[in-house]
Amino acid sequence: MIIGTAGHIDHGKTTLVKALTGVDADRLPEEKARGITLDLGYAYAPLADGSVLGFVDVPGHEKLIHNMLAGATGIDYVLLVVAADDGPMPQTREHLELLGLLGLDRGAVALTKCDAVDAARIAAARDEIEMLLAGTPLAGSPLFELSAATGAGVTALRSHLEAVAAAHTRRDAAGRFRLAIDRCFTLSGIGTVVTGTAFSGKVGAGDTAIICPAGGAGYKARVKSLHVQDRAAQNGQAGDRCALALAGDFEKRDIERGMWLVDPAAARPLSRFQAEIRVPAAQPALKHWTPVHVHLGAADITGRVALLDCAEIGAGASALAEILLDRETLAVRGDRFVLRDASARHSIGGGHVLDCFPPSRHKRSPARLALLAALTDDDPAVSLNLLAGQAVAGVDLDRFAANWNLTADAAANLWRVAGLRVIAAGEQQLGFAAGGWQALGEKLLAALKAEHARAPDMVGVERERLRRLTLPTLERAAFDALVAELLVAGRIAAARAWLHLPEHQASLAPGDRDLFAVLKPLLDAQPHGPPRVRDIARASGTAEDTVRQLFRRVARAGELYPVAHDHYFTADAVAQLATIVAALDAEKGAARAADLRDRIGGGRKVAIHILEFFDRIGYTRRVRDEHILRGSGASHAWLNNT
Repeated sequence: MIIGTAGHIDHGKTTLVKALTGVDADRLPEEKARGITLDLGYAYAPLADGSVLGFVDVPGHEKLIHNMLAGATGIDYVLLVVAADDGPMPQTREHLELLGLLGLDRGAVALTKCDAVDAARIAAARDEIEMLLAGTPLAGSPLFELSAATGAGVTALRSHLEAVAAAHTRRDAAGRFRLAIDRCFTLSGIGTVVTGTAFSGKVGAGDTAIICPAGGAGYKARVKSLHVQDRAAQNGQAGDRCALALAGDFEKRDIERGMWLVDPAAARPLSRFQAEIRVPAAQPALKHWTPVHVHLGAADITGRVALLDCAEIGAGASALAEILLDRETLAVRGDRFVLRDASARHSIGGGHVLDCFPPSRHKRSPARLALLAALTDDDPAVSLNLLAGQAVAGVDLDRFAANWNLTADAAANLWRVAGLRVIAAGEQQLGFAAGGWQALGEKLLAALKAEHARAPDMVGVERERLRRLTLPTLERAAFDALVAELLVAGRIAAARAWLHLPEHQASLAPGDRDLFAVLKPLLDAQPHGPPRVRDIARASGTAEDTVRQLFRRVARAGELYPVAHDHYFTADAVAQLATIVAALDAEKGAARAADLRDRIGGGRKVAIHILEFFDRIGYTRRVRDEHILRGSGASHAWLNNT
């Protein structure tokens, strides 16, 4: 269990920690010379059952609140220290307020320096503390009268802390590993060491992690060894104070307090997030676009608050907001943070993160605010179900899992329980509610029906155009999966590059059929490089515009393809070319204009037109000067139906 001190300067926090553990948590020469704590200190006390009590000793000076917050973020239990002679002082009150904003609600009060005052003053101090704690999360906490100097009362406090530790339930180690770095130093023979509290997950010797944000992709690190609660260990987990010896392409000067050491999959730097903010009852209202210091993890970052559902947050009230940061950090849903004013002199609010991937538009729409309200529920299924109902183009499941810090197994189980239709789109996963997926299918069928009514002489609709008619924002992989399901169910049919309703048929008028029978041999004579419209008109003695209009009608019926302007290929020729392109892709990893030209003969310009045509209809995709067969299976389905 990790215990954190809190309280006003010179009320005896460090002296008390030494009395409890035998360790002087003041490690800096300046601290020892001045007799005050300037930075975070750490001490550990072994217990009879083999476990360890860890203490984080924080500075009490008002100008060192940023250090206090860096240490308070990861503690389990609060030890509020109040001197009997002074009673509660300004930093006592501010520390207590900050602890409430961080969600810390378990603790005890140490009434120190009782040897320096009489019984009446002790009784008065107890009353003052009781009034101070009334209405706070620490109301009713046990109070121990003691003197760290004489040792009186220290044993009783130590026994209480040991009893609390024995009953303490370790934090759930679910989620990917995340550790907020609060110190970095080097040790001879060991190298770079970082320390901090593990927020989630597990870590072990030999694991790979990322230090970020550090520009680019962060620093890749290997955990050489680790200490947990000041003892050598093979593994650490959420709630542990860890010291990790790291190896990697970085130096001590590259790492600073406020960075994170995380599982590679959790390395997603952000510069804004949406959250629920609460303003303490004793503070003035928080207005829109207020400049702030944001204390999250061990970091202190400047930024601004953009309110989403109100113009200002009144004292004692809560509201939804977006926090815009001046530099990147890491966060996940549920992380606690504190807001201080622009001069870093007063704490003005705090809250917890809701969404690390907020949209750039429609932030204040009713649907968006409803989703943020759902994200306040600790059950991820609540917000997932709502989001799946809102996101007609699918939920980005990778972002959802990252926001909730879910492992791959936990995420897969959540998708299953939620009944999502999961589609793999490259490295991305999209999730659709069952009803939403069915509605997309109906929308596709309606689009086909409308197109058949608009152009009854066309064999169907090209796949990519039908995707845009169905839902322009729908990812191609999801559309291909939808089409595949409808094809298997027999609700749609495919004719080469076109999709159509099974009952739809397109046919040429008798006159068009007769004229096309006359002209088609001219196309068949050079199937991979047929003459253009003007050349066919000249060779057949037919008016150029007549040929052009005829070929357009024949193309609608699916027997010709407009590969380039006024340049039509027969369906059989396109099928042959598709087979050749597939072969080039299999042999060389991609089709190139020069290779295609060599296979079919003719000029390079025609080969370029053919490849660009296959790009347009979705059979291939262009990557610089190469054309790669699309890998979803949809391209091959088109080929099989040609």
